[in-house]
Amino acid sequence: MRYFIFGILMVVSCSCGNTFYVVRHAEKAKPIAGSRVMDANNPPLTEAGMERALALKELLSGKNIRHFYSTNTIRTISTAQPLKEQTLQNTILLYSSKADSMDMFIRQLKAIKKGNVLVVGHSNTVDDIANKLCGTIVIPGDLKDNEYDNLFIIKRKGEKYQFKREKYGKLAE
Repeated sequence: MRYFIFGILMVVSCSCGNTFYVVRHAEKAKPIAGSRVMDANNPPLTEAGMERALALKELLSGKNIRHFYSTNTIRTISTAQPLKEQTLQNTILLYSSKADSMDMFIRQLKAIKKGNVLVVGHSNTVDDIANKLCGTIVIPGDLKDNEYDNLFIIKRKGEKYQFKREKYGKLAE
């Protein structure tokens, strides 16, 4: 009986965790000077970017993503949208990528105890998100402008965070 109770406690204590998937938005369109169709500060995804968003959906489709976070831009929302639609989750929650809001956002992420999380950010914020979640520097700086294929995986087990960097989709051009 003692071993049975110990076994149950081990399962319960080991199951307290979730995974954060942090990505930069997929490839964005280049603004056209003087264009009334496209806002230079809020461009949509290119065709390659839409393909990458679909590749992200395929890669994460069985990963129990229950929480979606994005900044309020077309390119970040469009990167998360295909997976969100497949999982039938109600919404993509918006967060501010401004430095003065980042600590509050990280606390919000750490408060999530059930279900895995997708966070879509920008070349200058995904490092901050991963570093602050892990409590140490795991990404030394901003991503390069042409770097779209990184998938940062942060697994939480209790209060410990384990970091892994993978690539997904086609090689960025």
